[in-house]
Amino acid sequence: MGLLKSYKVTKHPFLVRGLAGTVIILFLSLVLSSCGESKGHFKIEGRFLHINTGELYVYSPDGVIDGMDTIKIQDGRFALELPCRDDGTLMIVFPNYSQQPIFAESGGSVEVKADASHLKEMEVKGTDANELMTKFRKAVSNASPPEEKKFAEQFVKDHPESPVSVYITRRYFVDADKPDFAKAAQLTKLLMKSQKSSGSLVRLKEQVDLSSISLPGKTLPKFTATDVNGKTITNADLNAPTAIINVWATWSYESTGSLSNLNRVKDIAGDKLKIISICLDANKNECKRTMSNNNVEWPVICDGSMLESKLMRQFGLSTVPENIILKNGKIFKSGLNATALDQWLDENYH
Repeated sequence: MGLLKSYKVTKHPFLVRGLAGTVIILFLSLVLSSCGESKGHFKIEGRFLHINTGELYVYSPDGVIDGMDTIKIQDGRFALELPCRDDGTLMIVFPNYSQQPIFAESGGSVEVKADASHLKEMEVKGTDANELMTKFRKAVSNASPPEEKKFAEQFVKDHPESPVSVYITRRYFVDADKPDFAKAAQLTKLLMKSQKSSGSLVRLKEQVDLSSISLPGKTLPKFTATDVNGKTITNADLNAPTAIINVWATWSYESTGSLSNLNRVKDIAGDKLKIISICLDANKNECKRTMSNNNVEWPVICDGSMLESKLMRQFGLSTVPENIILKNGKIFKSGLNATALDQWLDENYH
């Protein structure tokens, strides 16, 4: 669990004598004990206004934790301690499906204060990254979308050393309804100068680099895969006037929320629309359970490799949710998050 190994303090006649020696031993014991209790974990605690009891959910887009965990709220307060070997991002999912990031640090802890009706102004204290993110939230809470995006770009340029800038680059220029991969590439290059060892940044750079594979106008790469029922899936399974490649995971409510809309559209379009999904679950049984609950009958590929899935890389995909729309075999739209996909489906299939 990342805890420190026990240490042995050896007495020496010149170092440990009488009361002074005892104090030194006690001090060392307390320090080592304290480190051993916190290292390898990250604690979140706090309170919410206008949420007395209920549940929130937490997941990590970059592997801090596996799957999804639950946060229990009692009398407006909560506390959750998670195993945390590496620093990274946690996403808190609220009852209205909005999400806010918290930056985890091994051995760290934060205190959250939020009003359920003003989540954009959520305060998180305890680490530099989270306090910096709080300042950003407050600065853009009343900004228009163009102003918010402009402020985000300047923020990244002002704080290239912070993990918050990695998240903001992804949020505003990669996972946005209208991605700007050129701007994302520019900002990622800047961040790499200050955060070469950041795993989150390396994954973001890979995503930006892979995006060139699935640019609109290109032909989808040839592929062969096996779905959860053992059937071989190829480009031929996307042979239709319109086709959708959809990425989801059971631990991403945002992505699974689109499954019902895809079902609705499939009933309307019939054979004129083909869909295949890539499920990023590590456990195929979890994938099948979600398929059954959402009446998913189109092919779903789940190889257990999560974000390292071979098919993800072939298609230039690297996150969840993410979607590609094809028209007559050519990539028509790419890099769509769940909101952008649902909007396109609603506009084209009433």
